[in-house]
This record gives sequence, C-alpha cells and structure tokens, in this order.
Amino acid sequence: MSEERFGEFVLVRRHDYVAELVLDRPKAMNAVSTDMARSIAGACAALAADRDARVVVLTSSHERAFCVGADLKERNSFSDADLVRQRPVARGAYTGVLELPMPTIAAVHGFALGGGFELALSCDVIVADRTAVVGLPEVSVGVIPGGGGTQLLPRRVGAARAAELIFTARRLEAPEAAELGLVDRLVDEGRDREEALELASRMAGNSPVGLRAAKRALRLGHGLDLRAGLEVEDAAWRSVAFSADRAEGVAAFNEKRPPHWPGE
Repeated sequence: MSEERFGEFVLVRRHDYVAELVLDRPKAMNAVSTDMARSIAGACAALAADRDARVVVLTSSHERAFCVGADLKERNSFSDADLVRQRPVARGAYTGVLELPMPTIAAVHGFALGGGFELALSCDVIVADRTAVVGLPEVSVGVIPGGGGTQLLPRRVGAARAAELIFTARRLEAPEAAELGLVDRLVDEGRDREEALELASRMAGNSPVGLRAAKRALRLGHGLDLRAGLEVEDAAWRSVAFSADRAEGVAAFNEKRPPHWPGE
C-alpha cells in the first residue's frame, strides 16, 4: 500500500486498483477550509487522470466524524469579497468528487453534515455505519446547501422528501437515513471503511473501461426521457464495444480464466 499527501489535510492511499481518498483534518472534524477544499480538488484531478485507479473510496481519519461541513470559523472571518473569492475553490472540491470518472463510494461514520454530507452525496454509493448522523442544516445558519445538496438529494429521495429535510435542517440518525434512502448500505459500528473497501475491491475486479462507461451512461442518462437515455447508453456501449477490455473479457469468459484487463 502506497500513500500520497495532497496538502496538509488530504491523503490518498492505494490498495491495488482501489484508491482511498482520506479526509485528514482530525483537529477540526474534517471541516472543509479553503486549503482543504483546494487539496480535495487536487487529489480528485490526479485520480481522474490515473488509469490504475478503478474505484475511489472516500473515508475519514476522524473517529467520530466523516466531515462536519464548511469551516464556519474560517468563514466567520471572511469579508464579502473573501467569500466571493473562496466560492470557486469550495465548488472545486465538491465537483472534483462528483466528476470522478470511475465508481466512487463514501464510507460514513459519525457526523456527515452540510458540506460533509454533500461530499458523500457526490459519490455513487454511500456505506454508513450505525453511528452516522447526516443532514443538510444550512438554512439554520442563513445559507443553502451549496455543494450540490439541493440537486443531489432530490435525485436520491425525491423532491418533496428533499424539501422537507432541507427546509427543516434536521439531522437523521443512521437507521432513518437508510430507511429513507439517504445512505445505501447500513453496516455495524466501525465497519464502514472496511465494508466500503471490500465493495470497491469487488467493483475493481471488473473492466476499468466498462466501469467508466457504465458510470458515464448512468450519470448522463439520469433525468432524460427513456428514448434519449437509451441513446446515451448506446453511445457508451459503442465506446467500449471495440475496446481491448471487451476483447479480453470475452476471451477470458470462453477460456474459463480470470481476465487481465488492458484498461483500454
């Protein structure tokens, strides 16, 4: 296992073809400062360009929190001009995770609030342990979810449910979050990272070309009418149908052996 640090607060660990993106600002419960946002975006840019990274798992080094959201202590010192300048940096962190071309899994325990929950929502799958507490409380401090929450949450749970959760600013404990679909897999306390890495390893055994194309079809097709969505799927299929991965996958199946993916 190798490690690479991006700035002071973000760490990337490699587990074969799985990359673990670690939020590592434990003294602030991973509150996202300007520097940390810049580091998240930088790590995501590096991972997006890495053909050996087939799946990314987003984890936390803090025992009691995934991420408590934006660094409000830092924000409290901002002038209006500071806030305007910081906005694209903050957005870069959330869009960095959201636009990763490979499958992404968030491993959530403890608090995942505001921007912290938005980082999880930016992933394809959320694994949470029973200590998880999630929510988008931004309206309680005079703003709105600005890391994708108003768009990503309704895509998970529907418009009315998302409205109720955002307008009340309430926090949900893990069982209710799982019941309502805010998280996808509920696991025993302390097992979120292990379960997420295990799931990622299972995904990473598949074709990296296929994984990226399937994600592209899922993302681009969402919200389109069926006919348009099927055209998106067809374009994604054509991008893999003549690939070296497809040839290897078919050959391996017929020869009854594990595939050795060229990744192209």
